[in-house]
Amino acid sequence: MENEEIKELGAVTEDNIHCISVIGQIEGHQLLSGDIKTTKYEHLMPQLAAVEESGEIDALLILINTCGGDVEAGLCIAELISGMKKPTASLVLGGGHSIGVPLACAADMCFIAPSAAMTVHPVRLSGTVIGVSQTYNYLARIQDRIVSFIVANSGIEREKLMELMLKTGELAGDVGSVVYGEEAVALGLADRVGGLSDALGYLHGRIDAAKTSDSQAPA
Repeated sequence: MENEEIKELGAVTEDNIHCISVIGQIEGHQLLSGDIKTTKYEHLMPQLAAVEESGEIDALLILINTCGGDVEAGLCIAELISGMKKPTASLVLGGGHSIGVPLACAADMCFIAPSAAMTVHPVRLSGTVIGVSQTYNYLARIQDRIVSFIVANSGIEREKLMELMLKTGELAGDVGSVVYGEEAVALGLADRVGGLSDALGYLHGRIDAAKTSDSQAPA
């Protein structure tokens, strides 16, 4: 994640910032109930590719308020975001539950609202579980991929992240931790506490810097 200056908003700008929201549960290969708010990963994947290729879009803002879902699908979206060359900023609002954490960390700059939360817990499976050692190994490998992604794209240490994941006594009947605004920044899971204007200001600053660099480049 980069430490860029945030531009003050208010001036007229011709910048074009595209906004994508990631809300509810991340829906993967299996369809969820019709009364559950979902974000379908197969819808987001071509949108991200289109944003990266578009000559009219200068930057991407990702608004995040998740409640879990398919971790493989969520990690797929996060990997696409982290691989983009255009400036990206994420804003965690309400809750960034489970797979919402790597999604937030995937952007160049991660903002979190003061009252927003990031929930960190181990990977779990729903549905039929085969009670053999391969099942445990499968879960462990998925969790290692997610942990490695978060560590590579944020400022948190692996040991501290694992400590948060395996903490007991904080979540009722569950294992894990919930961290809020300033605490998430102090831990390195998010870059800055802020809101919509802060995230947009950061992106406008990145766009301005790129335009200045292009104008000064030799012909």
